[in-house]
Amino acid sequence: MARVAVVTGGTRGIGEAVAVALKNAGYKVAANYAGNDQAAEEFTARTGIPTYKFDVADFDACKKGIAAIEADLGPVDVLINNAGITRDGVMHRMTYDQWEKVIHTNLSSCFNMCRNVIDGMRERGFGRIVNIGSVNGQAGQYGQVNYAAAKSGIHGFTKALAQESAAKGITVNAIAPGYIDTDMVRAVPPNVLEKIVARIPVGRLGRASEIAKAVLYLVDDDNGFMTGSTLSVNGGQHMY
Repeated sequence: MARVAVVTGGTRGIGEAVAVALKNAGYKVAANYAGNDQAAEEFTARTGIPTYKFDVADFDACKKGIAAIEADLGPVDVLINNAGITRDGVMHRMTYDQWEKVIHTNLSSCFNMCRNVIDGMRERGFGRIVNIGSVNGQAGQYGQVNYAAAKSGIHGFTKALAQESAAKGITVNAIAPGYIDTDMVRAVPPNVLEKIVARIPVGRLGRASEIAKAVLYLVDDDNGFMTGSTLSVNGGQHMY
């Protein structure tokens, strides 16, 4: 029987690539999205993957969203925490709202989603959780104290939950993408983007499909010995 996979922020960019790759690999996929109904409708029409609209920053909304997905598709075996936003600004100009929105959407969402699937995974003795971090959570980035803090928190969250879950057949890993060719990155001013690409040893932006392939590796049924790890897929931009 096909395993059920949920991808947050799953209708565009990295999330779309991951959702499609999982479907093509035989998973039953549900793609979460926050607000762009038109993009979600176009995504479903194009891919055949059902979408579920709820705010991952809201715990109760996640509880209801997971319940709806499980009623339609079955128990969730695979969770990809991909949803993320940016609200950039240097600290001395950043508002609390900019800080709070990024922390809740990018980091608290991992708790909200994991908490609502972890009991079922533990009962069934199987689970695969992949949290999407960022090179900027590893190396920091000017003007992104909120984003860097949230993504860095994801890496610590991943290691702790991996330790708690290992004995129950659940692996918890993270992927730290570098700069990937998505709408979010393309929104960066061209002169800034040129400087970013110049710092990437392979000389280009990454492809969303390259992140999707890393996800497929981590969620494979036979990949049960890798947990608490972070895969850095950044073109050599940051090595440690």
